[in-house]
Amino acid sequence: MKLLIVEDERELSDSIVNFLNREDYLCEQAFSVPEAMTKVGLYEYDCILLDLMLPGGSGLDVLRRIKKETPQTGVIIVSAKDSLDDKVAGLKIGADDYLAKPFHLPELSMRIFALLRRKCFANDNIVCSGAVEIDLLSKEVKVGNKNLDLTKTEYELLLFLIENRKRVVSKSALAEHLSGDMADMMNDFNFVYAHIKNLKAKLADAGAADCIKTFYGTGYKWEENEKSAE
Repeated sequence: MKLLIVEDERELSDSIVNFLNREDYLCEQAFSVPEAMTKVGLYEYDCILLDLMLPGGSGLDVLRRIKKETPQTGVIIVSAKDSLDDKVAGLKIGADDYLAKPFHLPELSMRIFALLRRKCFANDNIVCSGAVEIDLLSKEVKVGNKNLDLTKTEYELLLFLIENRKRVVSKSALAEHLSGDMADMMNDFNFVYAHIKNLKAKLADAGAADCIKTFYGTGYKWEENEKSAE
């Protein structure tokens, strides 16, 4: 899942990013209100960690823009400001959670996990789509009784496609989800095609063929397949 860390304390921001990277999150950073506004205007994120005290304005202004343009994005306010008024203001605008500094990084990770589970997967640790079953805690994927040995990228692709199963996802959206703003510097998205091809092959070998439908020139769409391996 892709996160944006909006925090002006660079040492703290780097610590959060380093910890969450080890938890298999893709993290980007912004250190001021103008930087954050640019990022949320250009890219989509699954979750944004947002400080309220930022150079160049208020984190609440960033929150207002997020909720106006991408209301489905999860937001956790992370701030040293612990007054009731600030907490209520953020929650009224649309923040999903509030974590006061100082905090433990494992608690932050679990808050993020709980938010994404609630928003994307109906508050369940087990995601089922057709014959495919995903344990979000252990990150194990099964088709029937068969375990799939997926790479980190293949796992992220699978989750992203299932999360967006009601729409066709473009190659550029997949590239951005997997590589963040680095996608802007790519000449093509051949790496997306390669990972999709490998994921489709592993699903087919386990008995879940045709779950990923290709729309040539457009992108890919997840389609539930009830057939499982015998």
